Amino acid sequence: MAIVSFLISLAGATMLLLYAVRMVRTGIERSYGASFQRVMTQQRSYLQASVVGLTMAVVLQSSAAVALLTSGFAASGMLSFPAGLAIVLGGDLGSALIIQILSFRLDWLVPMLLAVGGYLFVKTEAKKTRQLGRILMGVAFILISLRFLREAMDPIRDSAFLPAVADYLARDYITAFLVGGALAFIMHSSVAAILMCVTLVQIGAIPFAAGMSLVFGANFGSAFIPIWLTRAMPAPARRIPYANLALRGSWALMSLFAANMALRTGVLGDPQGGQMLVNVHVVFNLSLLVLALPFCGKLKGPFERFLPDQKKANVPQPARPASALDIGNVANPSQALPSLKRELLRMSDLVETMFRPCLELYRSGDKQQIRAVQAIDEDVNNCLSGIRAFVSAIPPDVYEKRDAKTARDLMEFAIRLETAGDVVAKRLTVLAGEMRAKGSSFSQEGWSELVQMHEGILANVKLASNVLISDDLESARLLSLEKTEIKRVERESRKRHLRRLQHGSRESFETSDIHLETLRAFREFNSHIASIAYPVLYQNGQLLETRLIDEIAE
Repeated sequence: MAIVSFLISLAGATMLLLYAVRMVRTGIERSYGASFQRVMTQQRSYLQASVVGLTMAVVLQSSAAVALLTSGFAASGMLSFPAGLAIVLGGDLGSALIIQILSFRLDWLVPMLLAVGGYLFVKTEAKKTRQLGRILMGVAFILISLRFLREAMDPIRDSAFLPAVADYLARDYITAFLVGGALAFIMHSSVAAILMCVTLVQIGAIPFAAGMSLVFGANFGSAFIPIWLTRAMPAPARRIPYANLALRGSWALMSLFAANMALRTGVLGDPQGGQMLVNVHVVFNLSLLVLALPFCGKLKGPFERFLPDQKKANVPQPARPASALDIGNVANPSQALPSLKRELLRMSDLVETMFRPCLELYRSGDKQQIRAVQAIDEDVNNCLSGIRAFVSAIPPDVYEKRDAKTARDLMEFAIRLETAGDVVAKRLTVLAGEMRAKGSSFSQEGWSELVQMHEGILANVKLASNVLISDDLESARLLSLEKTEIKRVERESRKRHLRRLQHGSRESFETSDIHLETLRAFREFNSHIASIAYPVLYQNGQLLETRLIDEIAE
């Protein structure tokens, strides 16, 4: 019975730890996720890239998340293999530093984190303030879960079962290494797995030697997580995780044998305690970064041969249909409504393609690029015409009231998407042409504000597509809150711009009209995109006449 109680307590504490780590990561991603691409893809040296990786791992509380982001940028060609590998190596060290911080006994901090974090998350409306509350509560839950882990071990610490297992792992460090690797992979979090090992050593449940082998194994096992997560991605994305596994795995094995030999011969003395185990983990990752960083560029060739790009067969490809709509399915709601959503996704992708290069056009002013963006607007207009004709052909006596309303809502979103395309084609591209004609440029502060707003809107376009597909209430709420956040950013940028005018900034005077008009256009574009959230919110009773209802818990 004691074993059953122990397993239940251990499982509950472990799940809370995993949830808390994810909660912190989610809060940071929702606050700053749109800026990750710019930060990660503009590094000019391996050292700088590794520092970015370290910072990102500390922020996201996960080296696997950093590796996954890096692989995605490498797949799109935005990040080179050497820089990506340096970022991943830095991310591993960053996750080790997080463990260093969380391993201290900070139980006294929990009530304050819960009080402040809970107030910010429940009682405030500003996006970043609410997500800061989520982050603080996540850190509190991590500390609570570690306390639960320590308490879960108390009933069996003095039993015959645990000492026998602990002694075996101390003697057979190969088995301990494999157990640590499996633990990290199963938990899908090296931070959670190593924190558990450190806690077991701190309370005396396992000896230091067993804990050290488990930690080396967890470092090895954590390298398999991004390999598993990127298994369906193209070869350029998978090369970085495999290179990291090769470096990390070989160094973990060498460190395992060397450290255990040093322990048995007494070279290291008699190290004890969880803090010493954390130091071993940090030293392992720091030494790996220092040793491997100079070889990031040299590993590119071997891994390109190991995972070559797939050669595209030189065979004619079938023509992609211009529209997802089939008028023959219009009388069948189960076929017609999904077809409408597919066509709206295609329309949304076209609008995103128009909007993405807008700021680049402001700097280059390339007439050919401007015309190419404006030409896409015709395809967007054709999408709307097709959707309008399709919805008009729906027989009213065949559709139930709810299905008919869904079709009308989708039609309304198509109109909003077409208007968003007009914002780009008839306003933003025209403003880009004016910038080129004047030969002027924004102030550094003004440009930074536009970049931040542009990144946030692009993230909202992706979120709107998810809402369209899933009808997910939480995503719809988040999109509505992001719309409010963009309004706030636009308002604050306008105020800062006027203050720069008052201080006599020459660049701000030259581009004042264009800057203010761009802010208005961005805000309007985002409002059209976010409109897909309203039907979902109305359907679930989450939208009042003027604002979202108060949220007790998420």
